Amino acid sequence: MMIADFAHATDLSLICIDAEGNIRFANPAAAKLFDYEHDEMLGQPITLIIPKRMQGAHTAGLARVAAGEKPNLGGKAVEVSAVKKNGTEFPIEITLSVWRENGQVCAGAIIKDISERRERERRLYRLACQDTLTGLHNRHRFIEILRTELEAGHSLALILLDLDGFKDVNDTHGHIVGDSLLQAVSVRLPYLLGKTAEVARLGGDEFAILLPGVHEPGMALAQADAIIRAFEVPFNVGGQVLDLGLSLGFAVAPLHGTDGEELLAAADFALYRAKAAGRRTVKMFDTSMRQDSMANRIKRDRLRQGLKQGELVVHYQPQVAMGSRTLIGAEALVRWQHPEEGLLLPGRFLPALETSVLALEMGWWILETACQQIETYCRSGKPLKIGVNLFPSQLWSPQICNRVSDLINQYQFNPELLELEVTETVTLHDEDKAFKVLSGLREIGVGIAFDDFGTGYASLSSLQRYPLTTLKIDRSFVRDLQAGSRGLAITRGLISMSNDLGLQTIVEGIETVEQQDTMLALGCLYGQGFLYGKAAAADQLPNSLTTAVNTFVPEDFRKTLCTLSS
Repeated sequence: MMIADFAHATDLSLICIDAEGNIRFANPAAAKLFDYEHDEMLGQPITLIIPKRMQGAHTAGLARVAAGEKPNLGGKAVEVSAVKKNGTEFPIEITLSVWRENGQVCAGAIIKDISERRERERRLYRLACQDTLTGLHNRHRFIEILRTELEAGHSLALILLDLDGFKDVNDTHGHIVGDSLLQAVSVRLPYLLGKTAEVARLGGDEFAILLPGVHEPGMALAQADAIIRAFEVPFNVGGQVLDLGLSLGFAVAPLHGTDGEELLAAADFALYRAKAAGRRTVKMFDTSMRQDSMANRIKRDRLRQGLKQGELVVHYQPQVAMGSRTLIGAEALVRWQHPEEGLLLPGRFLPALETSVLALEMGWWILETACQQIETYCRSGKPLKIGVNLFPSQLWSPQICNRVSDLINQYQFNPELLELEVTETVTLHDEDKAFKVLSGLREIGVGIAFDDFGTGYASLSSLQRYPLTTLKIDRSFVRDLQAGSRGLAITRGLISMSNDLGLQTIVEGIETVEQQDTMLALGCLYGQGFLYGKAAAADQLPNSLTTAVNTFVPEDFRKTLCTLSS
């Protein structure tokens, strides 16, 4: 009696069946679990609560037990599926016991509903294998899939992509819009790639794509180009229309590797090159990337050490008014006073920086050093305009305007004495943002120069678009100028347009008096080059200019230079 009372009172679901598989006992908890009324289950076959796909296996197992075989599941807690009265399937855990009563086999089960446990497990799986923001695979799960495919010997392409300018979206529109944008990307990518592709968010704004069955680079390149084109369509996120570019790098297995980590590293090398090349760029891995990357990493580490130890210096190359030979300014140029290799020019070490964090750190250091020098010239009573080249990472940094403004306030000089130089090619990566940044800098009062103009892909209309104060014509236009040549006509046109726009036009690479005179005849008033002196330390700048021009400068101007250098 006490046992019967317990069976009816307990929250555990208890069911007993006879040798024919009919339910002989079901306590109230069991009836409630399966949505039946009290005693409604009695006399019904146990298959009443077993999914149809499992009924055959259950009947065969019960027959074996009735024939005297020891049950496989006896005394064990086993997870199976069950069916409620309305046909809903759900997971249960059963612990089965078998005994004989009056010579007949009977079986009883303690049943637990494990739906909540399964849901917790699913949540844990999602946390372990899915990106919580987008629902895509996370890094851990993606690498598992990649390794499984490679271990099976399957050919595939691995694409890594990075969203161009995503940080600016967060800075401008906030992280809620940024997160919504990532979610929109996570919808567009799988839709574009189809069901066979595996897509993951590796973190931040970096995504990974596994394309099975791709065995040669041309197939992967075609898919990468399709992704680039698909992302030319802007995203509408929270009422904000966002034009998003991508950088993609890819590697193909087995061509570029058969190990997961090796293939990921290869694709990452390619992505790094794509990001360095600019907006909406695709790069395929090749072995030279790995070699170059190792060499550059070693050089960057040594360069970082050199920056900390004061081995980097800034030299200044004079800029002059060619007609009167008057010093009008100077360009700040970084040099590395290497303890073993001597004084190194930028071409020996700047390429190793590429898009590394060190490039930004060095750029800020050069800028501050130049500002300190402007202050020094001002205090000496000989103020001089200094031009400073901006690294791309500085131009795109959200700190750029505040940083420049703070330095001007710190060193207390007229903003017009600082001119920031950018190349036309850099602005092409994001023309709208470039305009916004350069306009902000111009509002501070500093000058803005287009450097090396004519070597990139900017149109002449860009001279009108941006708030420029100076145009620096590349040295390539100076070489081998001949009367009637096409180069001469182009150079004349550039100078004329620049002058018409009210820009100060400086031609670079002046090395001979003949080149100087030709440029003056074409209407260019200002020049820079070895004719007027190589870049030198700040305290040697006037002296180096005097020495360089002494052979042809009139006596009265030579006296002016001597006065300036005293």
